[in-house]
Amino acid sequence: MIRRVLTEVIKKHNTDNKAIILLGSRQTGKTTLLKELASGLENVLWLNADEPDIQAIFENATSTRLNAYFGNFANIFIDEAQRIQDIGIKLKLITDQLPEKKLFVSGSSAFELANQINEPLTGRKWEYHLYPFSFGELASHYGFIEETRMLSHRLVYGCYPEVVTHRGNEKETLKQLTDSFLYKDILQWQGIKKPEKLLKLLQALALQVGSEVSYNKLSNLIDLDNETVEKYIQLLEKTFVIFRLTAFSRNLRKELKKGRKIYFYDNGIRNALIANFNSVELRTDVGALWENFILSERIKYMEYHQIWANRYFWRTQDQQEIDFIEERDGKIYAYEFKWNSKLKVRFSKTFLSAYPDNETKTITPENYFEFIHGTI
Repeated sequence: MIRRVLTEVIKKHNTDNKAIILLGSRQTGKTTLLKELASGLENVLWLNADEPDIQAIFENATSTRLNAYFGNFANIFIDEAQRIQDIGIKLKLITDQLPEKKLFVSGSSAFELANQINEPLTGRKWEYHLYPFSFGELASHYGFIEETRMLSHRLVYGCYPEVVTHRGNEKETLKQLTDSFLYKDILQWQGIKKPEKLLKLLQALALQVGSEVSYNKLSNLIDLDNETVEKYIQLLEKTFVIFRLTAFSRNLRKELKKGRKIYFYDNGIRNALIANFNSVELRTDVGALWENFILSERIKYMEYHQIWANRYFWRTQDQQEIDFIEERDGKIYAYEFKWNSKLKVRFSKTFLSAYPDNETKTITPENYFEFIHGTI
């Protein structure tokens, strides 16, 4: 089994009185991670909320009734908890009235869409997001040299667990995953009437990875109003399909202040949406693939290791730009991403003079490991 970084992070909170909430898109390995946590504990009760009789336990729940069901079990694991109606209120009841019970709960992005846990469990939970495998997790399992050799493959097919562990079936697996994204969580919880519009939006975003995105242009392309386009993009963020970078702006008149760039958490999903699985040697979008991969890996590392930073891109009206800006601990870090290591990069003098307290670095296949592991 490929060990997940979050396993050790979560174990640090095994004995406190807060619930552990594990969120993520479908098929990222949440159930597997919970089972690994459960295997190291005693007095474990495992509840699969996909089962109707388990859902029934939580109907008209009271602390007395739940305590009777839970018995002497000290550690309660609830998998696929989004299946339980008003689950946030039920979890609050357990944490408040049965503090001797430790809760471990997994849920898909439907949790986020329905806002079922944030308000009821404020101050009562540790919340974690599980993403597709990270480079570090794969390198620890397969070896650094072997995983480095797989870089071009990961740029095309991504790092979803089933994609990684079932070589040869990548395309079929990714097709099923993209269908799951589109027709399960978002459509089920939001009642979207035109799923084909959502697919067109995703395809348009996939083709614009690394470029500034205009909601007006997307609206015209898909034939939806701006408000609906923005709503759909927010839903796609909440379901861990995409993430946004906003424009960095502090001092300069010509800086873009309202720009946005959109990326996918997984390259394989992005490529499945545009039905392009050509090898990197045959692609014209390898720069976009590289940028998407590097940024998603950086986010995984930073979140798993609880390193907090603000993330942006930078661009001016006269087209000066920097791919990625990270602001942490009062300092600005500027990065350019280049697949071709031989290309020379010159950072904008305008930016450097406006923000003198900075560090700059170009990230290429020669030094990407240091970047995605937070050392540069």
